[in-house]
Amino acid sequence: MQQLLAPIYDFLGCETPDAWIERAKKPEQLTELLIDHCNCELKAAQTAMFMIRKYAIDKQSSHILLAWAKPYEDFVYNKDRNINQFLQRDVKKNDITADLVPSEKLAISEDLMIKMVRLIKEEFHHFEQVLQIMSTRNIEYRNMRAGRYAKGLMSHVRTFEPATMVDKLIIGAFIEARSCERFAKLAPHLDDELNRFYVSLLRSEARHYQDYLSLARDVAGEDISERIAYFKVQEAELILSDDEAFCFHSGSPVA
Repeated sequence: MQQLLAPIYDFLGCETPDAWIERAKKPEQLTELLIDHCNCELKAAQTAMFMIRKYAIDKQSSHILLAWAKPYEDFVYNKDRNINQFLQRDVKKNDITADLVPSEKLAISEDLMIKMVRLIKEEFHHFEQVLQIMSTRNIEYRNMRAGRYAKGLMSHVRTFEPATMVDKLIIGAFIEARSCERFAKLAPHLDDELNRFYVSLLRSEARHYQDYLSLARDVAGEDISERIAYFKVQEAELILSDDEAFCFHSGSPVA
């Protein structure tokens, strides 16, 4: 595990504050944390989907991608949702790469499409896994208000291409790296089922961060270390500063 996590710690500008772990490991916090984690998995899939639709595929392929996401979004936005019914639905296909046509807008369209489709597939699967855990624990899914983390990072995105795309890919790398770091730190403080589950997520989260970073470098076509260093500072500030809200990517909790 240490070999897997070493690049993550090097990439991030700080480790999760002990105060966040102390709050997260409290039994009464578990419900909120699982619901937010579930929401985070879907948001990660939606973010990757946006990147594909905007930069990597043609219009017809975009419709195919949206159809793939529809059952998940219907579940999330339907107030009469049923977890068991959703989990037991007939899933005909969960890898649509062969159905998508790369656009000519970007030199690396196909690579971006392949990497992001794999990420979406895994995030959808993680979403379902968290839902299954919630179901067995009689925890009802609900929408939660987004914290400041992703919005705070996105506020620094440059407004011209390809810089906008590069910045969004770098941010994706930081979000995935932070998720990996938090899963690893929190896992030892949880019950056996959640410990095993969070540890099982580490490899895919680490790969997601690497995929985002390699795509950012390819799109830029030049050294982006200065931009990575910039977001490293911004991300660390969000993680270390006091945060009134408490969620999976929140900062240091206010007592």
